[in-house]
Amino acid sequence: MSPQRLLILAVLLYIAWRLIRNLIREKIEDETEKRQKEKANGPSVEDVLVEDPVCHTLIPKHQAIRLHQDGTTYYFCSDKCCDKFTAGKPGGKA
Repeated sequence: MSPQRLLILAVLLYIAWRLIRNLIREKIEDETEKRQKEKANGPSVEDVLVEDPVCHTLIPKHQAIRLHQDGTTYYFCSDKCCDKFTAGKPGGKA
């Protein structure tokens, strides 16, 4: 190879190295910034756990069976617990 080709190849390799290094640095900085925001704001909440009033099991709110009674919402892990709860209340099933 001629000296000119070697020089051009060396310049291209240097430019490629700088671009890759900057991309990696930006990615690391973005992740660090994201971690700092999470640390400052607290962890993000995916779902809230609610307690079944019958068996006291904790269940994700979005998966719970809901019963609206007397202006209150009750959350249950299963239909069985919901039935036990309503059978034990005065007035029977809602």
